[in-house]
Amino acid sequence: MSKMVSKSKFKPKSLGYFRQIEEKGEELIITDRGRPVLKVVRYSSDSETAAKLLRNSVKKYVDPTEPVASEDWEAAG
Repeated sequence: MSKMVSKSKFKPKSLGYFRQIEEKGEELIITDRGRPVLKVVRYSSDSETAAKLLRNSVKKYVDPTEPVASEDWEAAG
């Protein structure tokens, strides 16, 4: 589970948070007025990790040249 911290609490303790993320590998969510705005995660140069993040994020189009949502547009006239 991700830990959440406000910007104001993150700023003075940022180096400590960076060390925790580096050692434990947990992610940290930084909030602004209670709304998540940033996610800090440990760096990984492993291309498999990057591929896992993208897996199932691309939709398959049978005919990529076919207009998308053309029925949603009204003809100007």
